[in-house]
Amino acid sequence: MLKNLRKLLYDPTLQAKKDFLRSLELFKDLKDRELAELAQALHCRVYRQGEVLFQEGDIGRALFILESGSVELSRRRPDGAGQPLYKLKPGEFFGEMALLEQLPRAATAQAAEDSRLYLLYLSKLESLIQEHPRLGIQVMTHLAQLLSARLRRATIGATASHASS
Repeated sequence: MLKNLRKLLYDPTLQAKKDFLRSLELFKDLKDRELAELAQALHCRVYRQGEVLFQEGDIGRALFILESGSVELSRRRPDGAGQPLYKLKPGEFFGEMALLEQLPRAATAQAAEDSRLYLLYLSKLESLIQEHPRLGIQVMTHLAQLLSARLRRATIGATASHASS
């Protein structure tokens, strides 16, 4: 009886998901119970090599977290050809602006190889914020901090590039 109870309480799939989330900067300060709530809110999806996750111009409704594989972000050039921007590695996230503003995507995301991702839909985040305010605040605060750091790096890079020309 105790063995069955232990098995019910310890779900190895949920534990693996929590361990992965715990390793990410975005969720670094979440408590175990909060990680479990977040893990249950995430939708897991496997994309095959060459499969498009979203197109430039699509309205964003989810944050993507890459667990394994790789995803390439690209933009359309004026001649219509794709221009690679960045290749994402496991542990990186993208599409975060969809959680802040439902605006058209600024790039196309395509699986560069078979890839496993977790999706946090805006509707799920809104539910988490309603049901677990501390968790929602933590996620949004870390997201804002990471976006701010990305913006600073981009600004510094652009300033350094401009100064050297």
